[in-house]
Amino acid sequence: MFNMVSHVERPKNEATLSYAPASPERGELAARLSEMTAERIDIPLVIGGKKVRTGHTASCVMPHDHGHVLATYHLAGERELQKAIESAQVAKKTWENTSWEHRAAVFWKAAELLAGPWRSTLNSATMLGQSKTVNQAEPDAACELADFWRFNCHFAANLFNEQPLSTVGAWNRTDYRPLEGFILAITPFNFTAIAGNLASAPALMGNTVIWKPAATAIYSGYYLMQLYQAAGLPDGVINFVPAPRQLVSEQVMTCPQLAGVHFTGSTSTFRNLWMTAANNLASYKSFPRLVGETSGKGFVFAHPSADVSALVSALVEGAFGYQGQKCSAASRAYIPTSLWPQVKSTLLAMLA
Repeated sequence: MFNMVSHVERPKNEATLSYAPASPERGELAARLSEMTAERIDIPLVIGGKKVRTGHTASCVMPHDHGHVLATYHLAGERELQKAIESAQVAKKTWENTSWEHRAAVFWKAAELLAGPWRSTLNSATMLGQSKTVNQAEPDAACELADFWRFNCHFAANLFNEQPLSTVGAWNRTDYRPLEGFILAITPFNFTAIAGNLASAPALMGNTVIWKPAATAIYSGYYLMQLYQAAGLPDGVINFVPAPRQLVSEQVMTCPQLAGVHFTGSTSTFRNLWMTAANNLASYKSFPRLVGETSGKGFVFAHPSADVSALVSALVEGAFGYQGQKCSAASRAYIPTSLWPQVKSTLLAMLA
């Protein structure tokens, strides 16, 4: 029993490294890229902390070189998904009664490992498996994910500190507890940071998680799972289960113990998840919480005083950085008539 009041200072954002020629980080990354490119790994499911191989496999390939296979990964079937559900339920009994400080310590350590010895590995996995340049991977797989883990600990502490006012003769207190059941985390291909956050944020708050990564981000996802284990995450708190989308919808989404869904992906997919939950509402033991981020339309609004060169550079980077395959991509632009002729000619020249 620990008698203390824990305080988590507001973290500082993880600094983005430059990877300039001859810099130490560039040399370390180049070496790790070379190592990981040369090997072909076997990716199992991770259920209850144990590696599970089903023999039902598919390949992780480089999107920029489809002939280069990075890994063979195993897919979960009905039996493995049921085992993951059971594993999450077993782990929940201990994890939800673990002090929030000890839960937070796991993810704080994960952030420290990511910012240090694991940085080149997660960046390399994201570059090779999701075709990001280092200038796309570093702010995502290293900096944003480390920020998620640290700031989530800080925000959790703030949340627990929020207590109701008391009246004379009464001491009002709020006890924050996890949901009753397991969380299904369905993560996207385009941001390693989002994949890490969607599974870990519910776990930080005492929930246990079944994590279905996108088929095109299983490579970096497996390294993330290994990082969780290196940071001391107990077995069964997060279960790594690549699986066919339809099977997850039919089996996991209809499970009576489903307590929540944490999702980033397409609007149509989230709509289908919501409909599945609605159609099975009577069979759930509680009301599942659904949290989803879906596709949107990012815009650039230019003022007549805008610097044309800077504006066009921002338009090109915003629209075509990572091929526009992210929710922050610029897909609309509002340009003043007075600027348009110069913007158009400069834009076309840059795109050419």
